[in-house]
Amino acid sequence: MRAIHVTKLEGPESVELVEIDEPAASPDDVVIDVHAAGVAFPDALMSRGLYQYKPELPFVPGGEVSGIVRTAPEGALVKAGDRVAALTALGSGMAEVAVVPSILAFPLPDSVPMAAGAGLLFNDLTMDFAYNVRGRLQEGDTVLVHGAAGGIGTSALRLAPAFGAARTIAVVSTEEKAEVARAAGANDVVLVDGWLDKVKELTDGQGVDIVVDPVGGDRFTDSIRSLRRGGRVLVLGFTGGDIPTVKVNRLLLKNVEVIGVGWGDWWMHDRTLLAKQWERIEPLLAAGTIPAPETSTYPLGEAGAAIAALENRGALGKVVLEVR
Repeated sequence: MRAIHVTKLEGPESVELVEIDEPAASPDDVVIDVHAAGVAFPDALMSRGLYQYKPELPFVPGGEVSGIVRTAPEGALVKAGDRVAALTALGSGMAEVAVVPSILAFPLPDSVPMAAGAGLLFNDLTMDFAYNVRGRLQEGDTVLVHGAAGGIGTSALRLAPAFGAARTIAVVSTEEKAEVARAAGANDVVLVDGWLDKVKELTDGQGVDIVVDPVGGDRFTDSIRSLRRGGRVLVLGFTGGDIPTVKVNRLLLKNVEVIGVGWGDWWMHDRTLLAKQWERIEPLLAAGTIPAPETSTYPLGEAGAAIAALENRGALGKVVLEVR
């Protein structure tokens, strides 16, 4: 089968399209003929050996796929011939065939295109966890989203209204990204330069209930300042590069919180979580209450460029590789 290999830890330019054997499957696994593979920020970090998980070289990157089930064990949520979205954890997704444990494969609604299906699980399950488990999103809340044109950002915008948010405010760096955020459902969009003052104006000085922050960097302190009393900053990552520090006295001023959102760690220790999440999200996707994500699609052979788009923060929407 065709697959992408990381052969050297020199970044996205080191990936290669190769021919390798199909992965072996146990009787308890789901075998998937992959149609599309999602690309996520950990793929960029892993291509440089900078992620906490460090597989031996060479390895196949990619943690999520969509496709058609070839075989599935009795009792799985999916069966042979089904359209499926699946997690491959932290590797092996960027290939023509994927093998996953049955608890990581989910039926894909007919309303969701294959490319979009490859971009659902990492981001939408992360944001479901962020809003419903860690962030305690309440009916009527105002949610501010940093990095709002990226995969996590657009997922945050798409899911917030379905879970009760009354308003979403997107923070982006360019007008092109502003259009992406609006298409994902943002009620208001502001540019990074002077964003805090603009958000205060939009909220009549009250601030927001939740900040979704996958960026980190030098805007983090202003994220705390942007909160209303009892507000929460949800920390999802550091695509801005720098990991910020918190002067904890700021948390006392309006009884605000900084909350870590480590979805992967949580489901690794609670294997019932994923099925509960999909049971909550799948009907909303099928009904169109949560729209399918918009994708930036690359051919499989251009995996290096796709991964680089995340590394250099040029990606618009969810980045996906077209495999078939």
